[in-house]
Amino acid sequence: MKLYDGGRAPNPRRVRIFLAEKGIEVPLVPVDMTALGHKAPEIQQLNPLMRLPVLELDDGTVLTESVAICRYFEELNPEPALFGKGALGRAQVEMWQRRMEINLMMQVGHAFRHIHPAMKEWEVPQITEWGEANKPKAVEFLRLFDRELGDRPFVAGEEYSIADITGMIAIDFMKPARIELPQECANVRRWYEAVKARPSAEA
Repeated sequence: MKLYDGGRAPNPRRVRIFLAEKGIEVPLVPVDMTALGHKAPEIQQLNPLMRLPVLELDDGTVLTESVAICRYFEELNPEPALFGKGALGRAQVEMWQRRMEINLMMQVGHAFRHIHPAMKEWEVPQITEWGEANKPKAVEFLRLFDRELGDRPFVAGEEYSIADITGMIAIDFMKPARIELPQECANVRRWYEAVKARPSAEA
């Protein structure tokens, strides 16, 4: 088994943090995304979408998409449960994982890819107006998220989950995307400081 890893890029980080929370070690194959290593023939053969991470199992089976990879490891190693416990708990984590991904991480990603000069060769065409249009969408969701966090410590409830991983990485990614966390979002700041203090955040 080996994990083709893209360094500080958001989706590879999601898997590494997830594995760190589980205490699972998987051999990493570093891929230099700044040098467009993810477009190399070896990666393209494994994942025609040329995106990372990619998990290659011992029998040659290939899994892509960060959440799918995390689900695989959750099934093999159920504890600690990072996709929720019980029918309701799992549904709540799924709900908030999707919300964090679609309403925050995706908006931040659009802003970064369509505004940052380093992404000019990656995002073709790079549409500055679209990048700028996504900034207020991310901020609007953060205000909603702040209200939700008023009565619980983590994104989906009382327990840390994959939704927290996605949310933390999205907020980390806001800096290069040039999006500011609203000053009034005290609950988000409290939550963010807590999840960033976890040892897994450095994975």
